[in-house]
Amino acid sequence: MVLRRTLHFVFKVGDRSKTAYFYRDVLGMKVLRHEEFEEGCRATCNGPYDGKWSKTMVGFGPEENHFVAELTYNYGVGEYRLGNDFLGLTLQSSRAVSSARALGWPLTQLPEAVFLTQAPGGYHFYLLDQEQPESDPVQKVSLAVSDLQRSLHYWSTLLGMKVMETSEERKSVLLGFSENQCKIELQDIGAPVDHGTAFGRIAISCPREQLPDIEAVMIKENQKILTPLVSLDTPGKASVEVVILADPDGHEICFVGDEAFRQLSALDPSGNELLEKAMAADKSEEWFAKHNKLKASA
Repeated sequence: MVLRRTLHFVFKVGDRSKTAYFYRDVLGMKVLRHEEFEEGCRATCNGPYDGKWSKTMVGFGPEENHFVAELTYNYGVGEYRLGNDFLGLTLQSSRAVSSARALGWPLTQLPEAVFLTQAPGGYHFYLLDQEQPESDPVQKVSLAVSDLQRSLHYWSTLLGMKVMETSEERKSVLLGFSENQCKIELQDIGAPVDHGTAFGRIAISCPREQLPDIEAVMIKENQKILTPLVSLDTPGKASVEVVILADPDGHEICFVGDEAFRQLSALDPSGNELLEKAMAADKSEEWFAKHNKLKASA
C-alpha cells in the first residue's frame, strides 16, 4: 500500500526576487519547477484571486522524496498580512546557517544550536546548526491551534497521522505518516487562530482511490470541505484530482492523488531559467516605483 506523504507548504509571496534570493542563496534550495497561469485556480491554489499568478516549487531535492515550498505570486499584490497560524518551518542545515552569516542575512540565536530567521514576508524559519542530511533536511512545519485535543483528533483519527512526540511544556504534538517524512507540529496557543491574508496550505498525497473516502469521512464527521473532489489541469502536464479540507482552526489541507501528482511534479531542468525569465518580464516593481505608488496589499 502506498503511504500518504506530506508534500509541500504554500507561501504567498509579494516579492519574487527577494524570495528567490532567500530560498536559493540563503537556504540553498533549488528551483524544481516554475509555472505561469493567466487566471485564478479553480481550487483557489493562489488564494481568492482571479488574475495572473505564478507557482514556483523550491526544495533541497526532488518532490518525490523531499518536502518542498510552493511559492505563490499574484501579479499586482505586493504584501500579505501575517496571522498567528503559521509558527515556522524547521530544517537541519549548518550550510544554511553559514550561508546566512556570509550573506549578512539576519539570524537570531536560540538555545540548542538553533537559529531563527525570516523569509521575505515575515515567515519564520528555524535552522538547526547541524550537518545537512543526505535525506530531506526539512524536519517539520509548525502550525498554531486553539484546542490541541480537538486538533489531535482531526489530524490523527480523521487524517491518519501518527503521533510521534508530545510536549506538555510546549503544549504541542508532533505528527507524521512515517519517520522519514516532514512532520506536522500542532502547538496550542490558547487563543483563536488568525490566518491573516497570507494563509498557507499544506499538501498531502494519497492513492487516488482514497480521495472519495477522505471526502466521505469529512462529510460524515461534519467537517469543512473547501473544494469537493475535483480534477485540476496544468497545461502540458498531468491532470490531478484533489479534495481540499479545512481543519477545526481553518488550516487548509489539500489531498492530491499520488499517481498523477508524481507525473505533475517531475523535476523540470528549465525551472530556474523559467523563473528568471518571468521575473525579468515582470515590470510591475518598476512601474509602481516610477509612479511613486505601492503595490496593493492583500
